[in-house]
Amino acid sequence: MFYRTCILFLALFTVSQVSAAVDTLSNDKTITWAGCGITKKAFMKELAKAYEAKTGIKIILQGGGATKGIRETAAGTVDMGGSCRMTLPEADHSELYVGLHPVAWDALAIIANKNNPINNLTTDQIKQIYTGTITNWKQVGGPNAPIRLYIRRGKISGVGYAIRQYIFKDSNYEFVTNKQYIVKSSGPLEKAVEKDPLALGITGISSARKRHVKILNFNGKIPSYKNVAQGKYTLYRPLYLVTSASPSKKVRDFIKFAISKEGRAILRKNGTVPYLDSPELMSKMLIYGFDVH
Repeated sequence: MFYRTCILFLALFTVSQVSAAVDTLSNDKTITWAGCGITKKAFMKELAKAYEAKTGIKIILQGGGATKGIRETAAGTVDMGGSCRMTLPEADHSELYVGLHPVAWDALAIIANKNNPINNLTTDQIKQIYTGTITNWKQVGGPNAPIRLYIRRGKISGVGYAIRQYIFKDSNYEFVTNKQYIVKSSGPLEKAVEKDPLALGITGISSARKRHVKILNFNGKIPSYKNVAQGKYTLYRPLYLVTSASPSKKVRDFIKFAISKEGRAILRKNGTVPYLDSPELMSKMLIYGFDVH
């Protein structure tokens, strides 16, 4: 009985070793990624597909938002993250222990339903809508109907944080809207605007242009590729890949690919401005007074 037990133990140990080896081999051929849906739509899907075709390494993508991308990378539960905001260690200490690698430029897109007649909103109008001073489309030249303002839950989502910083210069600003129009992420916000004829919301241009919505001008400028690249549309921000403090070689290699000539061509084809095409935009952000840490 003792020998049979020993043989069974050795067999199980051997199987365990083989399984571990297979897992290690599998992990060498995969990169797990989590992050904001806007970053995912801006470049990650296309880069991941091209990188797998080039190297055989599969990138497993999941959403969840910028905060998830940063904190799960810090915790080591994913190999790499995606973010549309800077780290906020004051909100969570773990955010100190990641690296941010700018890859692309995105813009905040003000979106309404396709059938909405409004084409442009100004900074002052946006401020008044988000503070509850303007509550009817008639007040901005539209129909006599209530504005249903859809916003992201929480204050540190990539889009929510950017609106507060860019429009209000206050990361703790409280937006005013009905509770039923508060959503958990950009995806549900965009879907709501597609369906609701009285909706208004702000999301990233990288995902907005793939939806059946109307993208409004902001202060007379549309968030086109050219306007974003030249900094003429002022609501722009960087999109980042997030790594641990000591990223693995496979992660470092992917980042090199993302910012390479080949990677940048993939971004442009997807309608996204590569970060290295317009690095001077970061200094303009500082001039505009945006908090980019």
